[in-house]
Amino acid sequence: MIACQMGDPNQLKDEGNKYFQSGDIDKAIECYTNALKECTDKKVQAVIYRNRSACYLKKESYANAVSDASKAIDENASDIKALYRRCQALEKLGKLDMAFKDVQRCATLEPKNKTFLETLRRLGGEIQAKLKTTFSTDSRVQNMFDILLDEEMDKEKKEKAANNLIVLSREDAGAERIFENNGVPLLLNMVETGKPEMILAAVWTLSGMCTGHKARAMAILNMVGVDKICSIMALDNEEIALGACNLFQCINDSLTGGDSRDYGKEASLVLDASKDLKTILLALLEMIASKKVSGHGRDQALNLLTRNVPRKDKKEKDHSKTLFTIDHGLKKILKVCGQVSELPDQLPLTENSQLIASVLLNKLYDDLKCDPERANFREICDEYIKSKIDPNNMDKTLHAINAISGLLQGPFDVGNSLVGQQGVMEMMVALCSSERDVDQMVAVEALIHASTKMSRASFFITNGVSLLKDIYKKTKNEKIKIRALVGLCKLGSAGGDDYSLRQFAEGSTEKLAKQCRKWLCNPQIDSKTRKWAIEGLAYLTNDADVKDDFVEDEFAMKAMFELAKSRDKTILYAVACTLVNCTNSYDKKEIIPELVQLAKFSKQHVPEQHPKDKKDFIEKRVKRLLKAGVTSALAVMVKADTAILTDQTKEMLARVFLALAEDPKDRGTIVAQGGGKALIPLALEGTEKGKVKASYALAKIASVSNPEIAFPGERVYEVIRPLVSLLHTDKEGAENYEALRGLTNLAGFSEKLRTKMVKEKALPEIENHMFEENERIRLAATECMCNLVTCKEVQARYLEDGNDKLKLLILLCGEDDEKLQIAAAGGLAMITASEKKLCTKMTRVTAQWLEILQRLCLHTNPSIQHRGLVIVYNMLNSDDAELAKKLIESEMLEILSVIGKAEDNPKRQNPIDVARTCLVKAMDLGLIKPFTSPS
Repeated sequence: MIACQMGDPNQLKDEGNKYFQSGDIDKAIECYTNALKECTDKKVQAVIYRNRSACYLKKESYANAVSDASKAIDENASDIKALYRRCQALEKLGKLDMAFKDVQRCATLEPKNKTFLETLRRLGGEIQAKLKTTFSTDSRVQNMFDILLDEEMDKEKKEKAANNLIVLSREDAGAERIFENNGVPLLLNMVETGKPEMILAAVWTLSGMCTGHKARAMAILNMVGVDKICSIMALDNEEIALGACNLFQCINDSLTGGDSRDYGKEASLVLDASKDLKTILLALLEMIASKKVSGHGRDQALNLLTRNVPRKDKKEKDHSKTLFTIDHGLKKILKVCGQVSELPDQLPLTENSQLIASVLLNKLYDDLKCDPERANFREICDEYIKSKIDPNNMDKTLHAINAISGLLQGPFDVGNSLVGQQGVMEMMVALCSSERDVDQMVAVEALIHASTKMSRASFFITNGVSLLKDIYKKTKNEKIKIRALVGLCKLGSAGGDDYSLRQFAEGSTEKLAKQCRKWLCNPQIDSKTRKWAIEGLAYLTNDADVKDDFVEDEFAMKAMFELAKSRDKTILYAVACTLVNCTNSYDKKEIIPELVQLAKFSKQHVPEQHPKDKKDFIEKRVKRLLKAGVTSALAVMVKADTAILTDQTKEMLARVFLALAEDPKDRGTIVAQGGGKALIPLALEGTEKGKVKASYALAKIASVSNPEIAFPGERVYEVIRPLVSLLHTDKEGAENYEALRGLTNLAGFSEKLRTKMVKEKALPEIENHMFEENERIRLAATECMCNLVTCKEVQARYLEDGNDKLKLLILLCGEDDEKLQIAAAGGLAMITASEKKLCTKMTRVTAQWLEILQRLCLHTNPSIQHRGLVIVYNMLNSDDAELAKKLIESEMLEILSVIGKAEDNPKRQNPIDVARTCLVKAMDLGLIKPFTSPS
């Protein structure tokens, strides 16, 4: 058929009809559209509109279907086809009353048409039900607001009403009822009461109403106002700040593509949200540097920027939000980094604010595309720091040095270039020798952050060690002493875990670590200072002696875990580093003996492994960490805000989990302390390497645990995807094996889980591994398939022609490995019991079927023999008379007779019983004459 071209409208219409009948809807629409351009006859136009309306119905473009049908009805009010098509489209758009009028007109024109009468009856019932629900919902909404805004009402009733309102707002119909019943002004009245519980209920209700509905979200944003939401978020209440942050996020998601509704003609009214999004962005940038905003509010404003400004995928071209944020807000973010809480007149902050600001700086810098953009970022930072350094105003200078610390924890290269500028390092050294404690503290922290890279650390080893030792010895302030010690720890660990690159004298690192543990266990010292003790251990635990001493000190481990669970989340990275070091779960360079010899011969440096970094020592450390409760600490750490829990930190936590799950005996402990649930988010988000490590740990746990206990509720369905991802051929054999074992366990648990595996495209991967040369992987894949064959979707695939699925299963039954035979024969027995057609198909896919079946039935292993005999029974019971006859005419009858006539034997009773059942079935089919069974 040729493509539609301009010409005679009737010919184009006929072509469109042919395309429609052949199922090519897009071509049909094209023909009808071209016909309308050429046609001047109103009656013909009406027919074409009616036909195009049918196309739009097929394409589920209901607004267009209504529009075209209406144009046909305008020409002919009795066009019954157009009326019914409009009715169908209106119903799909939820406009039941209008759809009802159209089908009522159809039924009047054709009173005996059963389709019209049935639709009329059905729509009538739906309208009645909707009216009933609407009236009851309207009265419920009004009743809830009456309770909430009544000063005299008791607290319990108010709480119940607030919860009901939040739940109602999460359903689209409920949210619409609240909105149409003057809900937004009433929710604002709740905010104005100033009571935290009322504000929270109002904010969460508004969030529900804004979720997934662009038009409503824009209306609510304009009714409430961006400034009002910001003022709510600015309150000094963590829950309210979080609620307001969630409201902004829901609005942002709905305005940027979280709503898939077809608005039809209304689209132009709600489509452009760019002005609102820009207003929100500017308001958030104002918040982060405002003194009127609480620490919690500032954290949430920074979190929103981190989540929504940088591109989530670098393949996206548009990064204008990042450039806008740098131009209008970079100095404001640096202002947060530069705050020194010990000085007067500072911005209110939480323990986490400055780290969140550093993470945001890093993400913004990382989102830039070219050198000129990065140069602009550095220039703004440089200009800001220079404007703050003032030899005559020490407080301003401290602000500048702290801002550099913030950059060093974020885009390190930018901070590093600032440290290298003339006068900055000298200023830091001068501050170290100041008599003011706060000066020393800020300077030492900056020195610690500046020595992150080994090249700079080597500079400090020659210049800074004596300075830090001097501060450490002279200061009486514990806060400064501990920071100086961390600086020394960091410099002492510059060689990593290379035993031959120890920076300090033998035993020095152990002494430093002992002091860190002492501070860590001292509850008299504030948590912010104790945090620095963990920072020290994060560096020192590169040394195997220090690792061993640390895990021997149960009090120190428990103190670290308690701090990891505290509100101060800036500690997470240091805790994760310490745990990675203690479990040796970092990437290790492979040492090739020949290259070592060559290096020694050429007098090059050769890395050496510490004796305590060998496998048995690592295993002992893992056991001690588990005993001290490391899993519950990790479970809490995983729940931290995404801005602080960076992808790098997630990867480290995944590495630790994998090390902990190495021994199957420990996996029960991990599950009992919530490790199974904690691993799921790590397997779904983060670096590629981190996701693989977490998925691998999940697979190890899933293979030996009861899924109901390890992954309670709906969480178990989230485990499937990470496990399936480990089946890909680019993954290690050990990862394939554990994933298959995990999926086998889950597949044996429920039909819903089996269906989920099919949806996640696990089948082709499992089948590939059934061809694997590695015997363990092939067995695991076959066992997994054995558990999956009860799933209807899997059976349907075995029934399809043109694949070797069934042939492979039969051939695997003929292998020598007994475990493999049990799995393959078990799968074949179950699938032939469920699908009788497969019994006949078995005989077509391979000529060896009968020989393999006889071998199964003669096997000495009763489990294999039992499965073979069940397959024989399924074939006799398959309603295929020819197949049953062929079986009985073969040597199979003799095999069945020998087994069936044997005396009862508890060890082999299952095969004996099935053989007898097969013989009875053969008699019922008239293939053999009755025989006398043994007495």
